[in-house]
Amino acid sequence: MAHQFGAAIYAKGRFNIMSDFRELSDNFLASPQIAPSDLEAAKAQGVALVINNRPDGEEAGQIEGAAIEQAARDLGLDYLAIPVTSAGFSQPQFEAMSAAIAKLGQDNPQAKTLAFCRSGTRSTLLWSLAQASLGAEPEAISASAQKAGYDVSPVRPAMDMMAAQLKS
Repeated sequence: MAHQFGAAIYAKGRFNIMSDFRELSDNFLASPQIAPSDLEAAKAQGVALVINNRPDGEEAGQIEGAAIEQAARDLGLDYLAIPVTSAGFSQPQFEAMSAAIAKLGQDNPQAKTLAFCRSGTRSTLLWSLAQASLGAEPEAISASAQKAGYDVSPVRPAMDMMAAQLKS
């Protein structure tokens, strides 16, 4: 029997991946686990940077980051690994996400970033904190995430704190 895990269908130890890119902003997409074959669709949608927020070995049968990185680079896409374990993430991880998003925006304002993890939630939480640290309004961040099917309430207090610090 197959069980649904985000966009991946787990059946007898193998994953069949179907693209499930969710738009959080005009230039940022979050996704559950992707496969190398998803990267052509990502590139066609304007993605220039792929961020992997999933550590290797998190789940049996998971596609290793090196395979996704190679496929991304073969297509001329940039790739960055910012793994987040089930223990959570810390400031250096969201700062790395923020720096990558800001750099891509400066280098190529029309380009998009695609970040993925098992379900897309960790990628969305990091994006939310990165956006708040870059000055976006927490309410707008929350609304965008909710529209894409993600709940950022676990990091909302941190987003509000960043917004208050930026205003003072």
